[in-house]
Amino acid sequence: MMVAVLGLAACAAGPAGSPPPLDEDGTPVQRVYRITQDDLPAIQSRMLEAVNTLRSNAGVRPLELNSRLTAAAATHSRDMSRQGRPWHFGSDGSSPVERVSRAGYAGAMRGELVSETFESELETLRAWMQERDTRSLLLDPEARDMGFAFHQEANGKLWWTLVTGVPSQRGPVPSGPGRIAGQGVM
Repeated sequence: MMVAVLGLAACAAGPAGSPPPLDEDGTPVQRVYRITQDDLPAIQSRMLEAVNTLRSNAGVRPLELNSRLTAAAATHSRDMSRQGRPWHFGSDGSSPVERVSRAGYAGAMRGELVSETFESELETLRAWMQERDTRSLLLDPEARDMGFAFHQEANGKLWWTLVTGVPSQRGPVPSGPGRIAGQGVM
């Protein structure tokens, strides 16, 4: 599975054969991954494809991008930036379950991943896959829908939020606490 993510991350990093610039100590120089809201459809498409590749390799059915979960993710990404910390609670005390409900998602939230980083969406996915809790959320066989969004600060710092859910045929469903996992990567 990691080979698929690493391959996709390499595609996003730049043209083949162009090694990253190195610092005096031989470590790669971190570049700012500058994006705008106009890039959101392409970013969401890459992330959904990468997540579904990982899910397929694990024998789990694919996720579908959901606009209401994406709205909840976008709201939380902006709010984490205002708070200056990657965590699962809103500045108003809201939980991920409450945000998903407020966004009008007709179903139950399954989980939320958050990250504070300067890295791309695929590099962030790779970091999430390296941790057992975040990996299990991405590969949750009950999840059917995904929301994914970001907020970027002027200095280039990115706040990523990925939310998963399971739809209901009867409209919004009160759900339990859901699963939350996250990673602040700097």
